[in-house]
Amino acid sequence: MPDPIEVRKVAIESVTDAAGLARLIDDGVIEADRVLAVIGKTEGNGGVNDYTRILADRAFREVLVAKGTRTPEEAAQVPLVWSGGTDGVLSPHATIFATIDPAQAVQSDEPRLSVGVAMSEVILPEDIGRPAMVEKVAAGVREAMKIAGIDDPADVHYVQTKTPLLTLATITDAKERGQTVVTEDTLKSMDISNSTTALGIAVALGEIEMPTAEQIHKDLSLYSSVASCSSGVELDRAQIVVVGNVRGIGGRYRAGHSVMKDALDTDGVWAAIRDAGIELPERPHPSDLGDRLVNLFLKCEADPSGRVRGRRNIMLDDSDVHWHRQIKATVGGVVASVTGDPAVFVSVAAVHQGPSGGGPVIAIADLS
Repeated sequence: MPDPIEVRKVAIESVTDAAGLARLIDDGVIEADRVLAVIGKTEGNGGVNDYTRILADRAFREVLVAKGTRTPEEAAQVPLVWSGGTDGVLSPHATIFATIDPAQAVQSDEPRLSVGVAMSEVILPEDIGRPAMVEKVAAGVREAMKIAGIDDPADVHYVQTKTPLLTLATITDAKERGQTVVTEDTLKSMDISNSTTALGIAVALGEIEMPTAEQIHKDLSLYSSVASCSSGVELDRAQIVVVGNVRGIGGRYRAGHSVMKDALDTDGVWAAIRDAGIELPERPHPSDLGDRLVNLFLKCEADPSGRVRGRRNIMLDDSDVHWHRQIKATVGGVVASVTGDPAVFVSVAAVHQGPSGGGPVIAIADLS
């Protein structure tokens, strides 16, 4: 049985601010050496050259080293998954997952939060957007499930990943080795890396069969309902964080999930919160949540039809502001109106992550 989990959300008040993590450690809420993973939003442009992710990564790892016994090399193995871009009202923040001593945990036979982390095999530039990447991610997800003590894929409610995308340097590397890449558009490679990873998650959890090369990033009927995939320049393999529920582990927290059918689907958000074990009235209001909701994690995508609920929009035609930023701001506002808190994790590029034009919603609740 894995150790029970403590999970807390902290604000990021400047690009290199990791004081929230430091306070949790100083106050004895968590131990630096027990931190399993951090999933957060940074304030950059969300693109290939978004270096706020690297700055946040460095700041948080420095705290882990300074306040624990791990070496810098050991701390470098902790998955810190940063999604750049806090457009609109979205607020920079980080959610920290750590184990706690079982003797200190609330005992319960009810399903409670468990987390497993793993790293995939190295994902080569020529793997991105192709079945080889799907297979490598699927193997990593299965390993993370074992670490979390989760046997039934139905008990997995959230899989957060960070994977490499293509840069000029990695494209050149592939060519020099006689290999080809799926695209030479580095920004497009971000979306393709995310979508390929999502299919790997779906395969591992039995949501779909192994896709063909022709279906990757094209067949929108294939998706995972629990995948949240980000990509960047920070790494060369998939960082995988599997979050689910296990009976007998103890602790205060529980995960649940649903999907937003479109960018305005607040019912999908409330459904995820209910699935995490929070009882709500028929017509809920943010005030009904109290302090029971730790955080929400979502993926979103501009609907490829160019319409939402029959009404035309111009996100995909706008040459001034990329649709990534527009849909992220839109969904961030919709979700913040549900929670009453703009510090929610909303990430873009959601092909194969939830239904087309919508996306997965994952809730983590404090049931103490």
